Amino acid sequence: MLQRLKVAVCSVLFMAALAAPSAANAQSTFWQCAPFARVFSGIQLFGAAGGWWKQAIGKYAQGSAPKLGSVLVFKAIGSMRSGHVATVTKVISDRIVKVTHANWSSHGRIERDVTVMDASAKGDWSAVKVWYGPIGDIGTHAYPTYGFIYAGAKAVAHSAELAAQDLAGGDEGVTASN
Repeated sequence: MLQRLKVAVCSVLFMAALAAPSAANAQSTFWQCAPFARVFSGIQLFGAAGGWWKQAIGKYAQGSAPKLGSVLVFKAIGSMRSGHVATVTKVISDRIVKVTHANWSSHGRIERDVTVMDASAKGDWSAVKVWYGPIGDIGTHAYPTYGFIYAGAKAVAHSAELAAQDLAGGDEGVTASN
């Protein structure tokens, strides 16, 4: 019970920080992808992002189909030694989603509702290409992934609520500095 209360309080504080004017808070908060995804998605896993897949076994459902509120887990590779995690905020099609994540295009910053495209030969989301702000387009490199960790009904409802509140925003590559 105490853990759920802590998560709820942290989530409220986090959302308040996102709503604050970014100019006043520029560069005041540095986000790694895993702590951001934990707060944003409600999935309570810890440590390096690439280790989330193994940690989720027996705690959360996992699969290869994107769902609203699920967390896409990238494998650790040479250029991304800790892996990466990103929360699905919208399913566009069976091969395209929007995600919100941190520490991708810009060091320590949050990117909201950016495009991720399934680049796998089998359409199983085992490799993806991600919107990359500096080039203003989908990146050219395909990154290997494990798949999606499903947050459950409560987290999906929370993500849908956040997406509804953010209808005015959502431009590709728009970053928030907090």
